[in-house]
Amino acid sequence: VQLVESGGGLVQPGGSRRLSCAASGFTFSNYAMSWYRQAPGKEREPVASITSAGTSTNYVDSVKGRFTISRDNAKNTVYLQMNSLKPEDTAVYYCRGVVRGIIYWGKGTLVTVSS
Repeated sequence: VQLVESGGGLVQPGGSRRLSCAASGFTFSNYAMSWYRQAPGKEREPVASITSAGTSTNYVDSVKGRFTISRDNAKNTVYLQMNSLKPEDTAVYYCRGVVRGIIYWGKGTLVTVSS
Protein backbone atom coordinates (compact mmCIF):
# COMPACT_ATOMS: atom_id res chain seq x y z
CA VAL A 1 0.00 0.00 0.00
CA GLN A 2 1.32 3.40 -0.93
CA LEU A 3 -0.23 6.82 -0.47
CA VAL A 4 1.46 9.84 -2.05
CA GLU A 5 0.25 13.35 -1.38
CA SER A 6 0.90 16.35 -3.57
CA GLY A 7 -0.30 19.90 -4.02
CA GLY A 8 1.04 21.62 -0.95
CA GLY A 9 2.77 24.96 -0.97
CA LEU A 10 2.54 28.58 0.08
CA VAL A 11 -0.85 30.27 -0.32
CA GLN A 12 -2.13 33.65 0.78
CA PRO A 13 -4.95 33.98 3.30
CA GLY A 14 -8.26 33.70 1.49
CA GLY A 15 -6.69 31.64 -1.26
CA SER A 16 -7.35 28.12 -2.45
CA ARG A 17 -5.37 24.95 -2.87
CA ARG A 18 -6.18 21.43 -4.02
CA LEU A 19 -4.37 18.49 -2.52
CA SER A 20 -4.20 15.09 -4.17
CA CYS A 21 -3.42 11.67 -2.77
CA ALA A 22 -2.51 8.95 -5.24
CA ALA A 23 -3.12 5.46 -3.88
CA SER A 24 -1.70 2.15 -5.01
CA GLY A 25 -1.29 -1.39 -3.80
CA PHE A 26 -4.89 -2.06 -2.88
CA THR A 27 -8.38 -1.94 -4.37
CA PHE A 28 -8.93 1.75 -3.80
CA SER A 29 -12.64 1.76 -4.59
CA ASN A 30 -13.33 -0.64 -1.70
CA TYR A 31 -12.09 1.63 1.07
CA ALA A 32 -12.99 4.88 2.76
CA MET A 33 -10.26 7.48 2.79
CA SER A 34 -9.50 10.50 4.92
CA TRP A 35 -7.30 13.55 5.26
CA TYR A 36 -5.58 14.54 8.49
CA ARG A 37 -3.37 17.48 9.33
CA GLN A 38 -0.75 18.33 11.89
CA ALA A 39 0.03 21.94 12.68
CA PRO A 40 3.35 22.95 14.25
CA GLY A 41 3.38 22.01 17.91
CA LYS A 42 -0.01 20.31 17.75
CA GLU A 43 -1.33 16.80 17.51
CA ARG A 44 -2.47 15.30 14.23
CA GLU A 45 -6.19 15.80 13.73
CA PRO A 46 -8.77 14.46 11.28
CA VAL A 47 -9.93 16.95 8.67
CA ALA A 48 -12.28 15.12 6.32
CA SER A 49 -13.32 11.63 5.30
CA ILE A 50 -15.14 10.06 2.40
CA THR A 51 -16.79 6.69 1.93
CA SER A 52 -15.57 4.17 -0.62
CA ALA A 53 -18.13 5.19 -3.24
CA GLY A 54 -17.84 8.86 -2.41
CA THR A 55 -21.47 9.11 -1.42
CA SER A 56 -20.90 10.40 2.09
CA THR A 57 -18.40 12.83 3.57
CA ASN A 58 -17.56 14.22 6.98
CA TYR A 59 -15.60 17.27 8.08
CA VAL A 60 -14.15 18.72 11.24
CA ASP A 61 -16.15 21.80 12.24
CA SER A 62 -13.27 24.20 11.60
CA VAL A 63 -13.22 23.43 7.85
CA LYS A 64 -16.92 22.92 7.12
CA GLY A 65 -18.06 25.08 4.25
CA ARG A 66 -14.47 25.74 3.15
CA PHE A 67 -12.98 22.32 2.36
CA THR A 68 -14.33 19.62 0.10
CA ILE A 69 -13.12 16.03 -0.02
CA SER A 70 -13.74 14.02 -3.17
CA ARG A 71 -12.38 10.98 -4.94
CA ASP A 72 -11.93 9.55 -8.40
CA ASN A 73 -11.96 5.77 -8.13
CA ALA A 74 -10.93 5.40 -11.77
CA LYS A 75 -7.74 7.31 -10.97
CA ASN A 76 -7.20 5.85 -7.48
CA THR A 77 -7.00 9.38 -6.14
CA VAL A 78 -8.58 11.30 -3.30
CA TYR A 79 -8.64 15.09 -3.26
CA LEU A 80 -9.00 17.88 -0.75
CA GLN A 81 -10.15 21.19 -2.18
CA MET A 82 -9.37 23.93 0.30
CA ASN A 83 -10.93 27.37 -0.12
CA SER A 84 -10.91 30.52 1.99
CA LEU A 85 -7.70 29.39 3.61
CA LYS A 86 -6.69 30.86 6.94
CA PRO A 87 -3.29 31.05 8.65
CA GLU A 88 -4.54 28.48 11.16
CA ASP A 89 -4.89 26.00 8.31
CA THR A 90 -1.10 25.89 8.07
CA ALA A 91 -0.10 22.28 8.59
CA VAL A 92 1.28 19.15 7.07
CA TYR A 93 -1.65 17.38 5.43
CA TYR A 94 -1.70 13.60 5.40
CA CYS A 95 -3.71 11.09 3.46
CA ARG A 96 -4.88 8.08 5.49
CA GLY A 97 -6.41 4.77 4.57
CA VAL A 98 -7.35 1.73 6.64
CA VAL A 99 -6.89 -1.37 4.53
CA ARG A 100 -7.74 -4.76 5.98
CA GLY A 101 -7.47 -3.34 9.48
CA ILE A 102 -4.08 -1.72 8.99
CA ILE A 103 -3.67 2.06 9.03
CA TYR A 104 -1.58 3.53 6.25
CA TRP A 105 -0.32 7.10 5.98
CA GLY A 106 1.27 9.11 3.26
CA LYS A 107 4.35 11.17 4.00
CA GLY A 108 2.36 14.39 3.96
CA THR A 109 2.41 17.65 2.08
CA LEU A 110 2.99 21.02 3.72
CA VAL A 111 0.47 23.81 3.28
CA THR A 112 1.54 27.22 4.53
CA VAL A 113 -1.03 30.00 4.64
CA SER A 114 0.72 33.32 4.95
CA SER A 115 0.93 36.73 3.35
